[in-house]
Amino acid sequence: MPGKRLGGLALGATREQVRSSWGPQFGVCRGCREQTWYFNYRAFEPQGAGVSFRAGRAVALFTLGSPKGWRTDRGLRIGDSAVRIAGLYGPLLQIQCGTYSAFTIRRGSTTTAFYVVDERVWAFGLSRPKAPVCR
Repeated sequence: MPGKRLGGLALGATREQVRSSWGPQFGVCRGCREQTWYFNYRAFEPQGAGVSFRAGRAVALFTLGSPKGWRTDRGLRIGDSAVRIAGLYGPLLQIQCGTYSAFTIRRGSTTTAFYVVDERVWAFGLSRPKAPVCR
């Protein structure tokens, strides 16, 4: 749900709330600026979801590796043409993140990102405005 939840979690969730919702099996990013956990569908395969924490609270929630079946409340799905983003959400700010783009909506204290690779929706993310959009 853009601006509100990703995978059943909201920004500000505690570590315990994340564990309770997404489970106890996760990897921890080495070298990440903020503590970041990865919840992969299969061990060592980068597909699933991630969360970054600051002061013990989630400041970013995001999908990893274009996981099938994820969609927004308006029906935008991972794998859809990037053209659908503007059709459903209007024109958005585009940020270039190296080999991919992030189309963003900022509402209050939440930035929603729709990540695009090769003109296809690749991932979704929610973050606080001061958290990096490019992941």
